[in-house]
Amino acid sequence: MDNGNEIRDFLVSRRARITPEQAGLPAYGGNRRVAGLRREEVALLAGVSIDYYVRLERGRAPGASESVLDGIARALHLDEAERAHLFDLARAAGAPAAARAPR
Repeated sequence: MDNGNEIRDFLVSRRARITPEQAGLPAYGGNRRVAGLRREEVALLAGVSIDYYVRLERGRAPGASESVLDGIARALHLDEAERAHLFDLARAAGAPAAARAPR
């Protein structure tokens, strides 16, 4: 599995487990097409643009700053192990392909 898929799978799974109410957001409308938070809601809670969060979730935002990752970790209510994993995935996404290759 490539790093982009790992980031996507990790962030999507963490978004799915948090309801808007748990995140302190009003639940707009009764029919939600996604379980948990929408990308737009995570971006709002993390203090980043929707476009940036979408790129990050797709593994296409190498070099994400620590403050951005902290915001996402807070928005998704990540524990310490999950937060560390997010930072590791983000660092690997910013590394050259040769550095990411398994040995």
